[in-house]
Amino acid sequence: MAQSVYEFSVKDISGEELALQTFAGQVLLIVNTASECGFTKQYSELESLYKQYKDQGLVVLGCPCNQFGGQEPGSDADIVEFCQLNFGVTFPLSQKLEVNGAQAHPLFQYLKHQAPGLLGSEKIKWNFTKFLVNRQGQVVERYATVTKPEKLSRQIETLLAQ
Repeated sequence: MAQSVYEFSVKDISGEELALQTFAGQVLLIVNTASECGFTKQYSELESLYKQYKDQGLVVLGCPCNQFGGQEPGSDADIVEFCQLNFGVTFPLSQKLEVNGAQAHPLFQYLKHQAPGLLGSEKIKWNFTKFLVNRQGQVVERYATVTKPEKLSRQIETLLAQ
């Protein structure tokens, strides 16, 4: 089993390999996202967090996923355009990936194992589940879809100060 998120990589939205080791020493907020979800407005809240704390070492990584109600049907190019035009997203995005099931991306298998959800379930229940990772690459907390990104500020500030 991996020792930290830094052992994983994803394809960024443009198809390039993105090693999470690139973010070593920073605080990461990894979120499975979708463009046609009732929670899609969280993109703007995530962008606000990113802008507020990126100079102190926060990176938000959005990971589009189409596993929940088919709410991310577009191509990677569609996703980029949607996020930039509608929410001004500047934080990194991965290519569309799966977070549950046999084809779940290894990063999400690891995240779910390190921070199980309600009653110990490793399954992600919906879009915009958030995983907060400390500067050492350890998963600190898992937040439900309904948790607004702004509610993570105190925890993020604590991790940034460490």
